[in-house]
Parts: sequence; C-alpha cells; structure tokens
Amino acid sequence: QVKFDFERIGTVDDFYVVAVRELGLPEHFGKNLDALWDSLTGDIALPVSIQFVNLSMAQLETFEKLIDLFEEAAEELGEDFTFEYYLKPMY
Repeated sequence: QVKFDFERIGTVDDFYVVAVRELGLPEHFGKNLDALWDSLTGDIALPVSIQFVNLSMAQLETFEKLIDLFEEAAEELGEDFTFEYYLKPMY
C-alpha cells in the first residue's frame, strides 16, 4: 500500500518528488502526466493499492488531473491496481 499525505504535498512538483520515492519510479521519469501514465501502467510493481489522504477542497482542483489519471489507471489495470482518495476532515 502506498499512501500520499497531502498535508505534506503542496504542489504538483512536490507530488512527483514523493511519487518517485514511494512508487520506485525509474530515474528517467519525466515528471508529467504522460510519463506518470507510462510508469503506472508499465513500470511499477503490481499489485498495488494507492491512497491520497488529507486532500483539502482547494487541493482537489490543483490535483484534479492527477486524481483522474490514477482513476483511469485503476480502470485499465483492474484488481491489481486500486486507488482511493480522501478529503481532510473538516472540524
């Protein structure tokens, strides 16, 4: 299971830094959506469960394309790749 904590991720660049480390992405990873798709569907070890946690409402917009890409990867790869995201609790 790989968890991305968005209390510690503020920008898309921050996300890619964490993704390279947590997903074991290759050194040649291009840090863009196309490269991420290629890595998710061909480079990472499966099965994997990925969670985005502590997303704020503002971050939903910032990271919308990333969320969409992970959802598409989950559809493409089936039961070997699961993805969920959770909003930060509002108190």
